[in-house]
Amino acid sequence: MEKKIPFRTCIACRTEKPKREMLRVVKNAAGEIRLAFSGKLPGRGAYLCNGADCVARLRKYKLLHKAFSCEVSEEVYAAIEEEFRRGS
Repeated sequence: MEKKIPFRTCIACRTEKPKREMLRVVKNAAGEIRLAFSGKLPGRGAYLCNGADCVARLRKYKLLHKAFSCEVSEEVYAAIEEEFRRGS
């Protein structure tokens, strides 16, 4: 029996890809939002393609506001972009 591969949709470009190929942005119980490279951090998750264009689109269209239904500061977007640059 083949193992089912979970797919997720990118919140920036709406492309569906295997979960392992994507970045996960997490909002934890304390309300902190950050990038989870391992994909294992607890909390509400949203997925992004592992590309600079989708990370840039995240900030331009304030997509985390929609994904997490809350106000997200510019500092959070800047921190996610910085984490992405360091991690890739």
